[in-house]
Amino acid sequence: MNKPSHRPLVLDFLRSFEAVARRLSFSAAADDLHLTQPAISRQIKSLEEDLGSPLFNRGTRKVELTQAGQNLLRAVEPFLARLDTTVRQIRLASGRAQVSVSTFPSFATLWLMPRLAGFERSHPDIDLRLSASDRLAELDDPELDLLLRHCLPDRAPPSAQRMFGEVLTPVIGARLADAIARGDAPPLARPADLARHTLVEMEDHSASALALAWPQWLTPHGLGPLEPRRWISVNFTHQQIQAALAGQGVALARLPMVHDALTRGELVEPFGPSLRLDSPYAYWMIAIDPPGGRDRRPEMLALVDWVRQQAADTRQAIGEAD
Repeated sequence: MNKPSHRPLVLDFLRSFEAVARRLSFSAAADDLHLTQPAISRQIKSLEEDLGSPLFNRGTRKVELTQAGQNLLRAVEPFLARLDTTVRQIRLASGRAQVSVSTFPSFATLWLMPRLAGFERSHPDIDLRLSASDRLAELDDPELDLLLRHCLPDRAPPSAQRMFGEVLTPVIGARLADAIARGDAPPLARPADLARHTLVEMEDHSASALALAWPQWLTPHGLGPLEPRRWISVNFTHQQIQAALAGQGVALARLPMVHDALTRGELVEPFGPSLRLDSPYAYWMIAIDPPGGRDRRPEMLALVDWVRQQAADTRQAIGEAD
């Protein structure tokens, strides 16, 4: 490494470092911070040059913290937490009402954010603070007001309100659907035709991800050993949908998160609604009660009511009875 400099460390670099250290993945950190992977890599390299020490051991498929990285992380995590808390307190003191929401990245991208414009129009005086991470937030986190989670019913806390269930369905983009109709791409009229197409999958071996993976849909249709023309592996559900929208292959989509795109014709169900598959997973809303037995703030109640209505609309859209 180069000789360490004496310049102050750049805050953006520290946030990128914390994200990579937390996810142990440059690409996942880039998604969390809405940056490109090369940008994250450049920031980490600059930080290492400033410190004069490597912070990560980079392998082909594995990223690990060095001893210097572990030492820095112990200092950075509480520092960023205190900074964010102070900023939030300043904003609250300025008179702006604020509500903090925690959810996972794909749900934020595909379901929550496209609907937020409606909430903002109805409540222009309320600021929203959205934290999107695959790491589950603690139920007693004083910085959060509302949690939106995806889990099995027996993993949902007693205070959770069920929003809607999970339904899996293969989807393709309108571009690929048009190519199939013209005869410029292989037919996709029955499930066995998937063998002639590219399937988009998530490279995630967690229990929840495996429950939403292609084998869960293929096996009930007698296609457990099916091998497609090729696979495309991505990190997040929203990347699967982006690949399908771009015409790069067939994605196994979560219906609650893509129903609007299906309605607009941006996505197409090649096998129609009849081959949708119900999953035991569901989506849940957890409203955090303020400490000390205080009443929930009006802005929090407004967001809870709005999410509840949006969830009811989604249940109706996917054909789920109340």
